[in-house]
Amino acid sequence: MSVEYISTQRFDAEVLNADNLVLVDFFATWCGPCQMMAPIIEEIAEESDGSYDVYKCDIDENEELALEYSVMSVPTMIIFKDGEEVDRFIGVSSKHSITNALKSCMD
Repeated sequence: MSVEYISTQRFDAEVLNADNLVLVDFFATWCGPCQMMAPIIEEIAEESDGSYDVYKCDIDENEELALEYSVMSVPTMIIFKDGEEVDRFIGVSSKHSITNALKSCMD
């Protein structure tokens, strides 16, 4: 799977009502650390065996989502399970940390 971009209009259906775990990368195009995380997020998406979905959400295009989820700095990666936030990573994070969090949330 590859990373899909998500907007406010699709957020409820694709993230909050998802059957799978969902990782959302809140980012900005002007953000250097976000650009550093992009290939890591892409790898995580590609390695999904269907047990989780991965989305990117541009905070400049979806300000209301950034406010709703208190995204104060980017990148912020949030894991959702059953429509609820279960984990959050702020700043540059390792692939290992994020994948371990996804695995632990599956249990």
